[in-house]
Amino acid sequence: MFLRMAVTTLLLAFGASVSAQMTADVKFQPGNFGTMVNGTVTGDEYFDYKLGAKAGQEMFADLKVSDTNGYGVIYFNILPPNSDGVAIYNGSIDGNTARIRLPDDGDYTIRVYLMGNDRDTDKTVGYSLDLSIQ
Repeated sequence: MFLRMAVTTLLLAFGASVSAQMTADVKFQPGNFGTMVNGTVTGDEYFDYKLGAKAGQEMFADLKVSDTNGYGVIYFNILPPNSDGVAIYNGSIDGNTARIRLPDDGDYTIRVYLMGNDRDTDKTVGYSLDLSIQ
């Protein structure tokens, strides 16, 4: 019950506009099963990385701060295919390194976002995100 209330509260906190402000498709080079992406997020922006995968594969994601004019309070969530915003991995709770077995075939979303004072005061945080599927 508490988790459901927390998820509902988080969805309400992000407001009605839950569509990504920035989106990129992640493709691996031939013969590779992973890649590194870099970017920045400012204030209440977020960046969605789309990554196709099969049920039973394992996704690894590791987020590191590369530069910030605030505290570097940055996280990522992993959303399953066709998600309405509910994550199967929540970085603000579980940490910025994930290794999870994927439940379904389809396009997964890795959403990078800020929280706390950095989000509220429009700070900019640079990051690198290591992603792989095996």
